[in-house]
Amino acid sequence: MVIPNLGSLVEVELRDAWNHEAHSFTPWLAEHLHELAKQIGIPLELEGQEVPVAEFSADILARNPQDDTLVLIENQLEGSDHLHLGQIMTYLAGLEAHTIVWIAADFREPHISALNWLNENTGESFAFFAVKVKAVRIGDSPIAPVFEVITRPNHWERKLHAIAQETRNISKIGQFRQEFWTYYVNRFPTEQAWGDANAASSRWRVFDDIGLVVTVYLAREEVGVFIRGLRGIEGAEVYARLMPYCDRLQAETGVSPGSSNRGHHYFVKTLKCQYHDQSQWERLTDWLHSTANTYEALLKNIFGEESNAP
Repeated sequence: MVIPNLGSLVEVELRDAWNHEAHSFTPWLAEHLHELAKQIGIPLELEGQEVPVAEFSADILARNPQDDTLVLIENQLEGSDHLHLGQIMTYLAGLEAHTIVWIAADFREPHISALNWLNENTGESFAFFAVKVKAVRIGDSPIAPVFEVITRPNHWERKLHAIAQETRNISKIGQFRQEFWTYYVNRFPTEQAWGDANAASSRWRVFDDIGLVVTVYLAREEVGVFIRGLRGIEGAEVYARLMPYCDRLQAETGVSPGSSNRGHHYFVKTLKCQYHDQSQWERLTDWLHSTANTYEALLKNIFGEESNAP
């Protein structure tokens, strides 16, 4: 029997990885939002760094491309403090963000209690996260980041009810989205029935009669289609409604439903791409339109049969 020689994971000082909060950690995080996104469960696209709000600057403003909501990220390389809690509340009002992610080396109990209170007592469109950051390595390996979610909403799917207001000035990403959706609507004029092209990251086909929505979305490295409920309907309710038809939905879409605590995104089907490459737009819009048509026909067949059942 050969006993493997394994290394030990050792926590190192955060300053060994990032020597300055504003000049090192914030720029690094802005380029590695996917690391944080994996832990909180939603995709993130960068909107801006050091975004001015009153006399302060918010560290990072991001957007969830699946429902176009804004995500505020405030970070510290030290333990949590009252100053940052106050700044977060200022940013919350000034930026119209509905998801707030506070990252710190550690969290004091009063601050955990404050975030828990906010999750329990603010409107259903808001969600507050406390995320602890650590730096680790094995032997002489490069230092690696570790994000640990300390606090999250009891019902995380409620966050996805929020539809963020468009920022006053459309970002470069927003301008590009508008160009993409304009191309999409012009290529398939029937899509006009679901609204004009705009700077949002997604478009909705809303079917009030069956209480479901087929959403198409555009992200940096993929386009996709998924099923969700109408605004104001809890994700758990939508999930429970879809599950009796899971086998059929999975067979005809080719994807799994996702977990019940996913939020509002079920049977997500994606196509990897680089959407800034306009030479791909014909292929991407063809795929989105065709896939959305398939989802629409499938839902209408299933829930039309349900409504006609004796």
